[in-house]
Amino acid sequence: MLLVFAYQLNTTRELSVIVGIGIDLVECDRFLDWSAFKKQRIFTKKELEYADADNANAEKHLANFWAAREACLKALGTGFGDDIAFSDVSVTHDDAGRPELLLAGGAKAALKELTAGNASVHLSITDQDDYSVAMVVIEKQ
Repeated sequence: MLLVFAYQLNTTRELSVIVGIGIDLVECDRFLDWSAFKKQRIFTKKELEYADADNANAEKHLANFWAAREACLKALGTGFGDDIAFSDVSVTHDDAGRPELLLAGGAKAALKELTAGNASVHLSITDQDDYSVAMVVIEKQ
C-alpha cells in the first residue's frame, strides 16, 4: 500500500494520507462503434446526455468518463466485478463544469473500507487528439 503524507494547508492544520492513486489512458476511437445498448449498460443517463450535447466530441467525453472510472478503480485497488458494477462509478460536473466522481454501491463501500469513511477524492481529466487521460487521488483525512 502506498502511504504518502500530504500536509493540508488549512485552518486546522490536519494531516492527510494519500491512500490511493490511479491513472488511465484511453484511445477515444474505441467508443465509435459501440452500440447504444452497450453505452447504456456502461454509462449513466447523465453521462450520455452530456456526451450527446457535444455530438462532435461525444466519443472524447465517453473516453473521459471511462478513463475516470478505470483510474478510480485503480486508486481503490480493485476492478469491476461481482462487488462493483459499471454504474457504481460515474462522472458528474459541478456548477463550474469541474468533473467529480460519484460513487455508489460496491465502489462506495470500497472507499469507506479504504478510508474509514473520511475521504477526499480528487479527479483530473484531460484529452488531446485521440487520447483521454484521467487521474484519481484518494486522501484519507
